[in-house]
Amino acid sequence: MSTATENKPTATYPNVQLFIGGQWRDGSEKKKLAVNDPATGKPVGSVAVATPADLDAACAAALQGFDVWRKVPAAERAKTMREAARLVRERAEGIARWMVQEQGKPLAEAKAEVLSAGDIIEWFAAEGMRVHGRILQPRQAGVVQQVLKEPVGPVAAFTPWNFPINQVVRKLSAALTTGCSIIVKAPEETPASPSELIRAFADAGVPAGVVNLVYGSPAEISQYLIPHPAIRKITFTGSTPVGKQLAALAGQHMKRVTMELGGHAPVIVAADADIPRAAKVGALAKLRNAGQVCISPTRFLVHNDVRKAFVEAFVAQAKASRLGHGLEPGTTLGPLANPRRLSAMQKITDDALTRGAQLATGGQRVGSEGNFFAPTVIVDAPLDSLLLTEEPFGPMASVRGFDKIEEAIAEANRLPWGLAAYAFTASLKTAYELTQGIQTGMLWINQAAAPWAEMPFGGVKDSGYGSEGGPEALEAYLNTKSVAVLNT
Repeated sequence: MSTATENKPTATYPNVQLFIGGQWRDGSEKKKLAVNDPATGKPVGSVAVATPADLDAACAAALQGFDVWRKVPAAERAKTMREAARLVRERAEGIARWMVQEQGKPLAEAKAEVLSAGDIIEWFAAEGMRVHGRILQPRQAGVVQQVLKEPVGPVAAFTPWNFPINQVVRKLSAALTTGCSIIVKAPEETPASPSELIRAFADAGVPAGVVNLVYGSPAEISQYLIPHPAIRKITFTGSTPVGKQLAALAGQHMKRVTMELGGHAPVIVAADADIPRAAKVGALAKLRNAGQVCISPTRFLVHNDVRKAFVEAFVAQAKASRLGHGLEPGTTLGPLANPRRLSAMQKITDDALTRGAQLATGGQRVGSEGNFFAPTVIVDAPLDSLLLTEEPFGPMASVRGFDKIEEAIAEANRLPWGLAAYAFTASLKTAYELTQGIQTGMLWINQAAAPWAEMPFGGVKDSGYGSEGGPEALEAYLNTKSVAVLNT
């Protein structure tokens, strides 16, 4: 494994502002937070902080924007969204470079995230044209019975730093295509790329107030926006503990909620699987975004007949990673997003090893500058270790063996999460058993995650509820109205 932290990038990073009522502006108190490059630990820019007065202004703007946008025909909304998608693609290179500087992922991953946003916007724009009500057969002559679908109202969206655009664009697109307005509370750690996503929609002609963007203390903003009478729908992506708090607060105020929370994805590798391919696909998926992915494969459950071969191939693939600044050519693995993740990785590693686990590779920080942690593979960690009871959210994988597929399914279901799962097998019978047996919102067999916009995206159990993909994603942004008219 090599490092490439020399020749630091020189691209100019912006000082990010709020966007309220169609205007880019600083917070009313002019407070700003520094934005640090996770590969160097040094500041690259700043982001404005919203005050309660700014949040009130955003809510007022969202109400006014909703009153305008809900009356715009779906075809016109779709046209505006398609223009936003075009602008995002046109500006993808610059947006991606800023994303690297604030989040750390390699440039190729950042650019892929930006470009995929264009596809997501276009799919939701088209799906908004397929929001249908229905006409029912009446039980009385002269009566017309209808079911109408109407936008729920202004939305408050809370998004994390691991995918600064992907996590915003699904919420934003679902809201706009159904006729809702939105206030996006984007992450302070990674503010520039979501800001440019919002700018694309503003430049595409979305009316003032329909889309608003704020930054600041996550706890303070959520505590202010969720109870606010202007807000009718909450959507949150983040950790399970925080999600439960926000869902409880939303419940107190009868607000519609979509929760996409944590995971600890199992990967079942059957004895008949293509082991070299499973190891390569699994390792590349594990190290995507330095493992800071809610659906990242983490608990590799491998049949004992092939476990040794799998570990050898997986470790070889992990060691082939090129660790470095995301803007350096050839980098395949960037830094963790912040120093907190470094401490968490070391704590999880030390806990597993003191409990008798074996370290196959990695397990330590790399270098003294930035938040780099080596790709780590730990074998035979006990079930009560931190690695197998807490979401690691880093470039770390656990490997354990099994003898019967029923044992693997039981272990896959042991934890309270159920967001994503993976499996590798050549047997249709085994694939069927896994499909029926694993408690998860998403299951990929013989492939890495492919969360296309048209597929539902969400979990079960402590991984949340609702969907951020597929037609199901639109349901939480719509009210159902029953209408019966007697012609007299």
